[in-house]
Amino acid sequence: MKRYWTGILGQVQAFQRRFLRDKVSLFFTFLFPLIFLFVFGSIFKNQTVNFKVGIINHSHSQFAQQFVDNATKGKDSVLKVKDVKGLDDAKEKMKRSQIDGIIELPKDFGEQGPDGKPRGTIKVLYSKGSDQAGSTLTAVMNQTTNGVNKALGQPDAPIKVSSNAVGDEALSSFDYTFTGLLTFSLMSMGIFGLANTMPAEKKRGSYRRLRAAPFSPAQLIIASGIHYLVVALLSVATMFLVGTFVFHFKMRGDWLVFFPFLLLSAVAMIGLGLTIGGWAKNENQSSVLTNVVAMPLMFLSGVFFPVYLFPDWLQGVTKFVPVTPMVEGFRLVMTEHAGFGDIALQFGLVGLWVVVVYGAAIKLFRWE
Repeated sequence: MKRYWTGILGQVQAFQRRFLRDKVSLFFTFLFPLIFLFVFGSIFKNQTVNFKVGIINHSHSQFAQQFVDNATKGKDSVLKVKDVKGLDDAKEKMKRSQIDGIIELPKDFGEQGPDGKPRGTIKVLYSKGSDQAGSTLTAVMNQTTNGVNKALGQPDAPIKVSSNAVGDEALSSFDYTFTGLLTFSLMSMGIFGLANTMPAEKKRGSYRRLRAAPFSPAQLIIASGIHYLVVALLSVATMFLVGTFVFHFKMRGDWLVFFPFLLLSAVAMIGLGLTIGGWAKNENQSSVLTNVVAMPLMFLSGVFFPVYLFPDWLQGVTKFVPVTPMVEGFRLVMTEHAGFGDIALQFGLVGLWVVVVYGAAIKLFRWE
């Protein structure tokens, strides 16, 4: 056993020395994911000039319905009304930054007062931590109600606006996207890195010499996995530093929950790359198979586009994509304070994929 692990650790050291000398590998491992981070971070850091709002109408008055119709049909308004199923759905969308605020009309809104004119108070709800957006949205609604009051000829402003911060602190668009970019970093390192490196080593005859050592496929798989796990953790640390200090990412979950899930996800992605690279005889085979595997993983798992934007039938397909539980787990922990119990399903699915891919990697490995 000592000789078995001595060979593995010696090979890990050899991999690391070779990796540090390979400028192309360093670029695709560290700089390539950061390029995506800067591109998406710059896009989602910008704020829109319009307010996306959900309107919750509890009133059955004709005046309230006219207010909703005018707000919905106002194409030139700064308010862009989005469809929501109810108050809970609107709060969830606001937390995910799909909308900027909620306009709530209470049950008595629009009912006639003693003077026969409609009265009521419009409630503006915004997320905690988004005070600037809440204040601006409240000012917009005050301007709207001033126009309504003027039209009603009421000096005492029967239509009023109140505002409240609700729920947790809102996620920025970048916070939500960062979790997908983190998964993409692991995937690009594991699949694009290993799947192309191993066939190149076969072509140079490096594995043939290891086989004569003798060195078993399992030892080579384990050594490669340990080396790339270290590289993956360094890459993720770099992304967190840039995301935190440049784009002001806020970690909402527990690091003690996040780190074990990160390790398991990195091991799974590395195993997928080992399976492809270990089976392929040359770079031509690995490049084709890499694209066939990577494209569905990237675009059907929520890495770049949230799964809830997909059609219902496609959302069902995403459940069978290996990367989906990783993206879901990262987002639950990093943006929604999830604990071990909340991501038990994701832990189990990723763990199952680890068993599958490493079993396949050892079984399908070719020395040449």
